[in-house]
Amino acid sequence: MIAPSRRAGLFRPAVKPGPKGPGLRVLIMLAVLISARSAAAQYSLNRTPEIVWLEDAARHTMVAILPNAGNLTREMTINGHNILGPLGIPFLGPWANRLDEQAFYANGKRYAFNMDLGNVRGAHPIHGFLGAAKWEVVDAGADLQSAWVISRLEVFRRPEWMAQFPFAHTLEMTHRLQAGALDITIEVHNLSAEGMPIAIGFHPYFQVTDAPRDAWTIGVGARTEWVLAADKIPTGEVRKIEERFPDPHAAVLRDHDLDHVFGDLIRDASGSATMSVAGKTQRIDVVFGANYRAAVVYAPRSSTVRSPTRPVRRCGAPTSASSTIGSPMSVQTSSRRQATPSSTRQG
Repeated sequence: MIAPSRRAGLFRPAVKPGPKGPGLRVLIMLAVLISARSAAAQYSLNRTPEIVWLEDAARHTMVAILPNAGNLTREMTINGHNILGPLGIPFLGPWANRLDEQAFYANGKRYAFNMDLGNVRGAHPIHGFLGAAKWEVVDAGADLQSAWVISRLEVFRRPEWMAQFPFAHTLEMTHRLQAGALDITIEVHNLSAEGMPIAIGFHPYFQVTDAPRDAWTIGVGARTEWVLAADKIPTGEVRKIEERFPDPHAAVLRDHDLDHVFGDLIRDASGSATMSVAGKTQRIDVVFGANYRAAVVYAPRSSTVRSPTRPVRRCGAPTSASSTIGSPMSVQTSSRRQATPSSTRQG
């Protein structure tokens, strides 16, 4: 849970945490690593009413963000190839993945959803209700080191959201393109009078363009798999990841139809864990910050996944995105935190 903020109304960029900053800082890092072509990167930012573009000209890398459509990371093109699937990188909140009933629990209470409102659906509500939210851009720019955009969502201002999740809070998300990596961080500021549960995440879809889906190999930096029931709810059992992937670092996707949860992540000295997808020569690494304890790998065998939006355009010209693509791989991230009221910041 997030403790109540002792300095409600003060919102710092996620890249500049102050001493004893308000609320809980949840670090979410999705890094796409490429080889640098030049030691002197040249960064720029361009905006239209609908799209914010971050560009690293030295590495031929561009990122498109749609603040008015859930703050979706819509594209990331490298040397003209879009490495994101049609659904991009959606943000999931105020919870990620499935709930086991039409309610959640916090502070010793049961909070039942009002299913008549229409913004929460299904026997197992999934991925929250902020997917189409309009975020406010509060800062954007570029310098010699990076290009960035910071956006804010004031959840407490929407009665239909507060009716389902009665904890006043704001979200502040930073997209930063630097040295060939896209770094996404998010701060959560609890403005409520009591602790707030949090289980936010992202659902990034990735693709490599030099091989078909069945030729991709994936690396899953985890030691265990969570056993799921038929409705995809964890049973509480775990098993060794080798029972799913004999070689978790180089599993051929052709052999798998995935919507599975993996835990006990393998971490480096900084506390980060890495998942990957690779084609013939291309490779994408997804780096999980220290707050993540599990990952959902979603790579179905279905023939196509349709895009909810048209290919985005820059300066009137269409990008290389297509409206359909064969089964991109998604590595869903979610962070579930619990803090006592005296805990005001965690990285």
